[in-house]
Amino acid sequence: MRSLSFRFALGFLVAVLTVVPARGQNREHQQIAADIRMLQEQDARLQIALAALERTLHSILTQLEAQGDDVRRGFANQQLQVDSVATGVRVVREKIDENNVRVSSLAQEIEALRMAMPLLGAPLTDLEVDPDTGLPVNPALAAAPVNPGISPKRLYDTAYTDYTTGQWALSIQGFEQFISTFPQSEIADDALFFIGQNYYADGRFREAADAYEQVSVRYPAGNVVAEALYKRGLALERLDQIDLARETFQTVVREHPDDNMANLAQQALDRLD
Repeated sequence: MRSLSFRFALGFLVAVLTVVPARGQNREHQQIAADIRMLQEQDARLQIALAALERTLHSILTQLEAQGDDVRRGFANQQLQVDSVATGVRVVREKIDENNVRVSSLAQEIEALRMAMPLLGAPLTDLEVDPDTGLPVNPALAAAPVNPGISPKRLYDTAYTDYTTGQWALSIQGFEQFISTFPQSEIADDALFFIGQNYYADGRFREAADAYEQVSVRYPAGNVVAEALYKRGLALERLDQIDLARETFQTVVREHPDDNMANLAQQALDRLD
């Protein structure tokens, strides 16, 4: 509005000066007319400069908007990359937990093989009955009664050897006979635990879970209760009974915090979560 008023005033002055007779114009009027023309020229130049500034500002705003879009897209891409890395870390963590469980299981198997090496020194035969233990070598004859004169250690070692050599059905029979014959033995809880181990190795996870549970029920003061509960949790997990598995792992962490199985149980809980 101010620009229009200024232009109107200039035009009015020009018109007034135009109608004044030329002979009445003096030097002062001529100077005023020159100043007015100069102001008109300056106004025109200012208008041109203002238009140029508006175009420049529009260009800058357009560039800033484009850069903002690039920044937003870059941030979105970075967020996707962060999410992808987080997913990868979670997968790696699950693999590490799974490997820890496998390493623990393999360590037990290696220890079992190491202990069984002296017993494996003798060549295998086709005898139907073991001359040292009196137990049938053929699993079909495993129901035969135990030699009443056999020692607890020999009976246990025989069943353990069958476990380490993969004769799971025969090993289960041997450990069951051990528990039946020597129920008060200090290693009766170990025998029951290895019944669960045989079932687990044979893929019979339901029977394995039941056997592991019996360890804590029948021998609550035994030295393998924590491990039996942990292995029960693994068996339940293999049966897709996730809630029961989680409860079992929590029991290990809560009731046996100083046992190494508590660390493995916590790792299993983290994996399930």
